[in-house]
Amino acid sequence: MYRRYRDAVLRFAIRCIGRRDIAEELTAEAFLELHRHWNEIDQERLPSWLFTVVKNRATDHLRRLDLERRYVTTEPAHTTKPMESRPSLFNHTVLKPVHRICLTLRYVHEMSLTEIAERLGLTEVQVKGHLQYARGLLRKELSGETGR
Repeated sequence: MYRRYRDAVLRFAIRCIGRRDIAEELTAEAFLELHRHWNEIDQERLPSWLFTVVKNRATDHLRRLDLERRYVTTEPAHTTKPMESRPSLFNHTVLKPVHRICLTLRYVHEMSLTEIAERLGLTEVQVKGHLQYARGLLRKELSGETGR
């Protein structure tokens, strides 16, 4: 299902949000929701179900941005230096959606490589490669070797 619908869902997300990086995040979240609710969803409703998840998440994201903008304009500026920020491990600037999905299925949902491959329509070798690459990126990010 991932390979079949990911491009259409990503295009829809880009139209909803206007930024590719956030659209990739929304696409990954939609496919994670699909995984979580796999047994409850009528597959005849795909990809419209995925589009609905993306639309709702995009709406939530835009509401949060609006709330943050209103907060920033009403709060006085702080004179203290902000803490050094490090992107979250699943931040869109660090990992691509396929890497986040593979990591989540493997370590959060404790699925085997075979189960992940079947669910995402990939080979076990591809899943293993995505996991190795993602762990390498995370290792670099956590050790501060990103070269930024």
